Amino acid sequence: MTMPTAPAEFPGGPGLFGLSPRVAHLNHGSFGAVPRPVAQAQRRLLTEADADPDAFFLAAPDRLAASRGRVADHLGADREGLAFVTNATEAAHVVMDALRLRQDDEILVTDHGYGTVVRAAARRARLNTVFLDPALPDEDAVREAVLAAVTPRTTVALLDQISSPTARPIATPTLLADLAERGVTTVVDGAHAPGMLAEPLSGRPDFWFGNLHKWGYAPPGTAVLAVAPAHRTGVRAPVLSWEDHRGFPRAVEYRATIDYTGWLVAPEGLDLLAQLGAQRVRAHNSALAAYGAELLAHTAGLTPLPGHDALAMRALRLPPGVARTPDEATALRETIAARLGCRVLIWPWPGGGGIRICGQIYNKPQEYEHLAANLRALLAGR
Repeated sequence: MTMPTAPAEFPGGPGLFGLSPRVAHLNHGSFGAVPRPVAQAQRRLLTEADADPDAFFLAAPDRLAASRGRVADHLGADREGLAFVTNATEAAHVVMDALRLRQDDEILVTDHGYGTVVRAAARRARLNTVFLDPALPDEDAVREAVLAAVTPRTTVALLDQISSPTARPIATPTLLADLAERGVTTVVDGAHAPGMLAEPLSGRPDFWFGNLHKWGYAPPGTAVLAVAPAHRTGVRAPVLSWEDHRGFPRAVEYRATIDYTGWLVAPEGLDLLAQLGAQRVRAHNSALAAYGAELLAHTAGLTPLPGHDALAMRALRLPPGVARTPDEATALRETIAARLGCRVLIWPWPGGGGIRICGQIYNKPQEYEHLAANLRALLAGR
C-alpha cells in the first residue's frame, strides 16, 4: 500500500481553504470547498454591488457572458452553447422542459442516478430504470446493461457521467454514441466532471450539465448547462427576465436581482486549478482516494467497488444490513462525523449500503488512516 504524496507540495496546501482543522473533510464531492482567493474575489464583487447596484446589475448580462466564455474555454465547450445555472438539479429541469416530452415517451435512467435529477425526469414522462449492480466489473458491463434496456419508446437517456454514490463512470463516449445511433436523445449529468476530468464534455451528448462548486473550486450555486446546437432554440428560461428575448444562453442565466457573484468568479476557480497544475492535482487527488479505499478494505474490512484511476472518489460496500435505507444512512453518516470527526458520504442500498470517500489537496493520508482504524469498531458497536 503506497502512501500518496503529501498535499504540502501544492502552494498553500491545506491553508488554501478555510476548512476547520478539527474535521477530516473526506467528502469534497458533495459540497466542495471554496479556496480563499476565490472567496476573496467574490467578496470584492459583493462590495462592488453594494456600492452601486444600478451599475452592477445593468452590466451583469455582459459580464456573465465574459465569465461564461472563460469557463467554456476551460471545459472545452462552445461559448454560445453554455449557460450558467445554480446546480445540476436545476439544469435537469431546464432540459426536461426543453425536450417537450409526450405522454408515451420513455426516459431511460439508472438506479445510480442522483435522486432529485431523476425526479425532475419523472415529472415529465415515464421512467425506465436500469438496475445496475454496484459490483459490475467494468464499463463494458455497464454499457451492455444500459443498451439492453432500450425499448422502442425510449426517447431520452438521462445518465450520470460519474455516479454520485458509487463513483463510477456510466455515460461514456462509447455508450453515448451507441444511444445516438438508436435515435435516443442523450442527457448527461456531469455533476462531478468539471475540474475532475480533463475533458468533461467528451462524447458530445445532446445536453450536459455539471457543477463548478465541487471540483472546479467555485462558490456554491455555480453550475453550467451545455446544449447542442440543434436543441438551443427549444431551451426556455426558468425565470422570465428582460433578457428573455435573447434566447439561450442569456435568457437562461439572467434572473434580474439575484446574486451573480458566484458565476462571475467561477473562472477564478478553474484558473487556480490550472495554476496549481490540473493534471498533478487530479493525479494527487485520485491517489489519495485510492489510498483511503485500500485502507478501508484492509483495515476496516469493507468491500471495494470497481474504481477508476481518473476519479478522485472511491466507493466501498458496508457490511450487510448497514445503511439499508436513507434514514439509516443519514444516522450512520452523522455518527461517523460526531465520533470520528470525519465527513464522508454514506449511501443507502437494499440489503446494505456503502461509503464514498474523496481526495483533495487539503486532505492528508493520516485522515484516511484514522477513519479506517476506527470504523470497524464503530460499525460493530453501532
